Amino acid sequence: MTHRPSYLNDYVFNWETFDVVCSGKSSLDAKNYLTEIYDKNQVTNFLNGYGFNISDPVESAELFGIFQEAIQFIKRYFLIEGNPEGLDLKVPNYLYTITNISELFLAATGNSNYKLKTEESLWAGVILKVMHTILHTDKDLRARYFSTVQQQIFDRFYKFIHRDDENRLFLKNEVGTSIPLYDFQTKAKKTRDSIIIKLLHKQENVAEELFDRIGVRIITYNKLDTLRVIKFLHTNYVIMINNIKPSRSQNTLVDLGILRKRVGSLYKQAMRNQLSEEDFYQALNNLIGDSYPRSAHSEKNIHSSDEYRAIHFTGRQLIKYRNPFMSSFNEVRKLALKDKENPLSQALLSLDTSAISRDVRFFYPFEVQITDYESHLKNTQGEASHHEYKRSQLRSAMKRIFRPIIELKEMKVD
Repeated sequence: MTHRPSYLNDYVFNWETFDVVCSGKSSLDAKNYLTEIYDKNQVTNFLNGYGFNISDPVESAELFGIFQEAIQFIKRYFLIEGNPEGLDLKVPNYLYTITNISELFLAATGNSNYKLKTEESLWAGVILKVMHTILHTDKDLRARYFSTVQQQIFDRFYKFIHRDDENRLFLKNEVGTSIPLYDFQTKAKKTRDSIIIKLLHKQENVAEELFDRIGVRIITYNKLDTLRVIKFLHTNYVIMINNIKPSRSQNTLVDLGILRKRVGSLYKQAMRNQLSEEDFYQALNNLIGDSYPRSAHSEKNIHSSDEYRAIHFTGRQLIKYRNPFMSSFNEVRKLALKDKENPLSQALLSLDTSAISRDVRFFYPFEVQITDYESHLKNTQGEASHHEYKRSQLRSAMKRIFRPIIELKEMKVD
């Protein structure tokens, strides 16, 4: 028998690890979601590296609670018992018997002390993927500032939103620039479940990479005014082009390349024929109407319908948060200064508050969508509707995390 040199173990590579680290593959798409975990000690080391001390009863209980939540989440959204379009599968009974989170990890890597079927091991991996996503949703530090963030971002827009005596809506500034709007909408806060679903289908499976938790939609009456809105937001410093995330910008509404080539002759015509602003406006709007993108297909968001027409971009705003605790603490401290002989006052005055932030400043993303009325009607009907968009997201997440089981059982999933 050929002897295997022991040093070879140092040169046996996990190629999926390289795919994740070097090639941009998500760990959620790895066939072996967890590798090189053979016993409870390695589970402990893995969790320590992840950030959890499993010997701490509080942290251990938190993980077990997330395990239970992950099972219920899967049943609610991905299985036919909670979703008529879900998979015709049942959570294996074995998973309900787990009382120690280490056993779930060993089951997922095929190293359980129990004789498990392949499908049962794959199910453990599915649950761990959902647990991982729930953790990233709940551990986003910025979530605690959400109400402050929302107020500061929306206030920039609200400052220029006006209604006249006939309840007509306008984007208007103090120097008289006025753009009529069909509607101005703000995005309600995403539910926790919708965030988890979105993360489960995103390549970047971390909550910090969600850019649409806060957003506005501006609907104009024609395409020309969509471009005027962008100019208005820029010139009035509602958006800062320096803080726009380029990879998130998308335009399926106006072919800017064609418009740029044609608009020069219109400027010359306006000067040569002394066109009135009304005539120039109509001519330019007609020109923009003819400058339609050849394809509205979005490679950046596979869940968007080819019929969806809008201009999207993501800005970032510097948020200023003042810690309310410090204001209250300072008031109490003033009272303590009046009674320095009191032991409680002395203890209070000796507290070191240098580590408590008085002010927190950070950039937070917000999404802006601008479209015209005609496109808005099409966007909210049929395949382009938000309902279809969310449905596509859900099915994508379902097929992604259940792919190993789907392939094992040779299930047909549309």
